[in-house]
Amino acid sequence: MSALYILIPVAVALVGFAIWLFVWAVDNGQYDDLDSPAHSILFDDEDPQHKAGIAEADKPAEQDEPRA
Repeated sequence: MSALYILIPVAVALVGFAIWLFVWAVDNGQYDDLDSPAHSILFDDEDPQHKAGIAEADKPAEQDEPRA
């Protein structure tokens, strides 16, 4: 029974630390982008089509002007 006097405060302290750690991670942007790193491993950086796709995505979109 006397062990509970030690274990309960230790458990509460661990839960408090876990909550603080989670809040710190969210505030520092650790959960902002979860998809891009997972998808980036699927592409070969040396592939010419992949390089062309990246270059095309970086170009600003051209607006079509109506022809008279």
